[in-house]
Amino acid sequence: MKIKTKLLLTPSDIKPTFPNWKVEGVFNPAAIRLPNKKIMLFARVAERVIPKGEDHDIYPMVISPDDYYVKYGKISVGKIIDRGRRVIYLNGGICRLTTISHLRRVFLSEDGFSVEKIEDIPAFTGMAGDGEFGVEDPRMVKIGNKYLMSYTIVNLKEGVCTSLAISKDLKKWERKGIIFRQQNKDVVLFPEKINGEYVALHRPEGTIEFSKKSIWISHSPDLIHWGREKSIMLSRPGSWGDAWIGSAAPPIKTKKGWLLFYHGVKTLGKKKLYSVGAALLNLKNPEKVIARTSPWTPLIKPTEKYEKKGFIDGVVFPTGAVPDLDGKHVLIFSGGADSVTTVKKLNIKEILDGLEYVENENKSI
Repeated sequence: MKIKTKLLLTPSDIKPTFPNWKVEGVFNPAAIRLPNKKIMLFARVAERVIPKGEDHDIYPMVISPDDYYVKYGKISVGKIIDRGRRVIYLNGGICRLTTISHLRRVFLSEDGFSVEKIEDIPAFTGMAGDGEFGVEDPRMVKIGNKYLMSYTIVNLKEGVCTSLAISKDLKKWERKGIIFRQQNKDVVLFPEKINGEYVALHRPEGTIEFSKKSIWISHSPDLIHWGREKSIMLSRPGSWGDAWIGSAAPPIKTKKGWLLFYHGVKTLGKKKLYSVGAALLNLKNPEKVIARTSPWTPLIKPTEKYEKKGFIDGVVFPTGAVPDLDGKHVLIFSGGADSVTTVKKLNIKEILDGLEYVENENKSI
């Protein structure tokens, strides 16, 4: 399949929030088509505090999103038992992130391949009780006259959860709080009600490895109370997503069904490789998986230098998908190596024609 790809955003394109902060990555954006036909991204910007010779690590906590007020916590060297690029592990079995993330608005041309404006200030930050340690990996849909954004939060008390915010103008947001609790990420909403209900896909995980992380479905009458949950797509042994899978961008409606892009992770020694597949879900009952990408060949895999090498190597992680104005292609907006943002243009018919039909998804154990 021919894929047109362009690198859109790099850390050097983003102005740090504060003088003593460094932008480590701009990636995993939500994407939405505006009424004027242009595209807006809500890109995740990850920043790190530059230390000044202290004998401790510093991590920021957001207190107020209105004036970007933060306070700094300190971790003495004696409390650290291990350190990675993303996480610092402490005595007592807890951890802290090495970066804090917020969302920055980026305006693109109608074709999605040209950056027209990058805002210099955060558009959406964490706040006390809703992402003190940052907000991450947004996904966005428009239902009626409202924009709905699901996003990952990192809280002091609740840990890693998914929250929801609603806006009419993409500027002022009404925060609805946590909708999926700790260790439940990759939440995408369907862009319309199905059988009178809101529907979401999500990826819960537990501390006991009885089964691998998979894609679940849930239903809601009001976007707040979710239930009737079940796993609908499983990882497949030996495949490019044999470690786990999770939803990527919100589903796109086609005549044949809901087109869902999802990421899959394969463990290669101590490294993990993030690739992308597609699935087709029944329009009236999206619990039914009609077809999926072959378990042996992903739709997209890390091929570019900026996807193979970065803050986290070997990652293509889509979080936004926007139909092209020609009606024949889809624009996929992804994070590359947890460092940069890319756009990829694919032919929808070629994607659908390349899927393998499945009789019973739950047999893929």
